[in-house]
Amino acid sequence: MGNDSNNDTNNHTSNDANNGVDRRNFLRLAGLGGVIFASGLSGWAAAAETMGVAGKEDFFFVQLSDSHWGFEGDVNPDAKGTLQKAVATVNGLEQVPDFIVFTGDLTHTTDDPRERRQRLAQFREIVSALKVKTVYFMPGEHDAALDNGKAYQEFFGKTNYTFDHKGVHFIVLDNVSDPAARLGDEQLAWLAADLKQQPADARIVVFAHRPLFDLYPQWDWATRDGAKAVELLMPHANVTVFYGHIHQENHHMTGHIAHHSAKSLIFPLPAPGSQAKRTPLPWDSAHPYRGLGVRAVKPEPNGTEYTLTELAVGAAKS
Repeated sequence: MGNDSNNDTNNHTSNDANNGVDRRNFLRLAGLGGVIFASGLSGWAAAAETMGVAGKEDFFFVQLSDSHWGFEGDVNPDAKGTLQKAVATVNGLEQVPDFIVFTGDLTHTTDDPRERRQRLAQFREIVSALKVKTVYFMPGEHDAALDNGKAYQEFFGKTNYTFDHKGVHFIVLDNVSDPAARLGDEQLAWLAADLKQQPADARIVVFAHRPLFDLYPQWDWATRDGAKAVELLMPHANVTVFYGHIHQENHHMTGHIAHHSAKSLIFPLPAPGSQAKRTPLPWDSAHPYRGLGVRAVKPEPNGTEYTLTELAVGAAKS
């Protein structure tokens, strides 16, 4: 696996799970930032069929975020098994995604460089069971802030890069390797040069770990120079940003640019400013894995909308 198609790895683990969907639980809401939400779904093909577009979609991809491999704590007593369940959930989709992207915090932070590399290696081994050929990675601050991304790059390569897929230009930004939570002038110049090559109506998707806007800086939910990146993106009419870091769904607009955060694979965090401290929400033994999830994303043919399908961890049938 790697950060571009030249470094893709074929995964050979099979999974016979086929996920169904109760159509009564299907909900389609249009209008927020050009996004269509599909809730309560356990199989992507079933979602497409429900929307009457089965077999017509150009492609879809899956976003996973914040697995924090190496974390231990009572807010997730299954911390050593949740990532594997997420892999099984993705492998259980009735249609295979075109690609998968992990939007950071692959591992949990550690001051020990040897332990950091061990966790990265273990994470890589676990996700090698994914049945999807193309998997893209990016770091979170837990992976990269203590050594400016050195160990991460040994395992997964560049921390910022671009790729194109079926008419969409994807940009991966690194707002975590700098412990000050900045993109930095060099990366902003790189972004500006890349965007100059894209027409004003290009379909652009940006992946970042932290939010590019000031969601809640008091909790480190911001990028100090993120506004500069947003300013560079503004001249383009069709831009959507997907990020992680905050361990919950959040949907926000900066002008015409929609920003969508993903749930985590380890524990949920409270809504911005809803409590005094940014402490994980407690484990609910009656509803294990509540607040954790995997997201499928399908661009709509009009180029301005995306269908987001939230999948519960452990949705795959055994």
